[in-house]
Amino acid sequence: MSGLLAGLDERIAGVRELYEDLHRNPELSFQEVRTAGVLAQRLRAADYEVTTGIGGTGVVGVLRNGDGPGVLLRADMDALPVREIDAVAYRSTATGLDADGNESPVMHACGHDTHMAALIGAAEQLAAQRHSWSGTVLAVCQPAEEGGGGAQAMIDDGFLQRFPAYDVALGQHVASAPSEHLYVRPGVFMAAADSLRVTVHGRGGHGAQPQATVDPIVIASSIVLRLQTVVAREISPEDVAVVTVAAVRAGGKENVIPATAELKLNVRTFDPDVREKVLDAIGRIVRHEAAAAGAPREPDVEPINGFPLLVNDSAAARRIAEAFTAEFGEGFVHEPPAKAGSEDFGVFGAAAGVPSVFWNFGGFDPALYPDPAKPNAAVAAGRAPGNHSPEFVPTGLEPTLRRASAALVTAAGIWLR
Repeated sequence: MSGLLAGLDERIAGVRELYEDLHRNPELSFQEVRTAGVLAQRLRAADYEVTTGIGGTGVVGVLRNGDGPGVLLRADMDALPVREIDAVAYRSTATGLDADGNESPVMHACGHDTHMAALIGAAEQLAAQRHSWSGTVLAVCQPAEEGGGGAQAMIDDGFLQRFPAYDVALGQHVASAPSEHLYVRPGVFMAAADSLRVTVHGRGGHGAQPQATVDPIVIASSIVLRLQTVVAREISPEDVAVVTVAAVRAGGKENVIPATAELKLNVRTFDPDVREKVLDAIGRIVRHEAAAAGAPREPDVEPINGFPLLVNDSAAARRIAEAFTAEFGEGFVHEPPAKAGSEDFGVFGAAAGVPSVFWNFGGFDPALYPDPAKPNAAVAAGRAPGNHSPEFVPTGLEPTLRRASAALVTAAGIWLR
């Protein structure tokens, strides 16, 4: 891959400058207007044919370079409603309206700014090295990955009909792991996810007369506790599932029992049968706890969003891992276990009926990770920040961005060469 990667080092200072700008100016899902404009400008400057507004705010750059395969390279653009710690000069102080219409601080707490910067670095590198490859590159900047709807929104907006066909879809995600290290797994890599909103209906009244009410807060509390038994007592130890209640909202005054309470749940599974069993158990528990308390009506259970199971094409993933090992060294390439996090990247491969491969790259000081092959141990021990944390600000930026850009170019080169 030496021809494809020649001159990349000289490009990284500009990639870092882009990263810092994106980090300083994050935007929430489907609100990535400025972000899309910045990325579209960089792609046009690199001679890509650029289309904006795909699936809302998505950007697609197409670089045609003779006959050959099509390769899709994807980065996600959205940030999270998280307040960033004051650790770097380019930290975010931005605010935005979250999914519930509340003003919130905004931060790239999942590292999508590194994904975008690396995609632009790779896109510019491929444009500069057109003499070394043949085919078509689609640089895809996707909105709204955090809610699981952005990839499908682009597909629904005619993505497959409006842009050239592709033979493989490639993507990557920064992880709490040592910079310059890469993590590729054939087969099932990331969990399916279901997010639910449960509204419990009670009968409100005065806090001094609870006997005249049906307290939805008590019902909601019982539901939260009972849900903890789904995985512990209904799922086989051989299977994996996660049920998390991450938000509880009810009431506003200490002497007023409210009429409703709201729970927000998140479910992660790696098997369709386990998923169905978990969701059925949640519905049963929610209904029966409300009935046991004499609720005037059943709770409402509404889906908020969902992610499909992310499955890497095994043959393509092995080819990429071999190419990474040849280019970067065996000690920098690892096969991780399946992850309970979720991604909608796989929609691009599934919709086109082509292989897709998604991998992780490390973004932090290697000294934080005693065993680079098991970076999650450092996160669990509190040595290193995890994704979605206000402390998730990648360090060692130039090595991280250089490796992430080079990884995309190297993977693309398997097909384009």
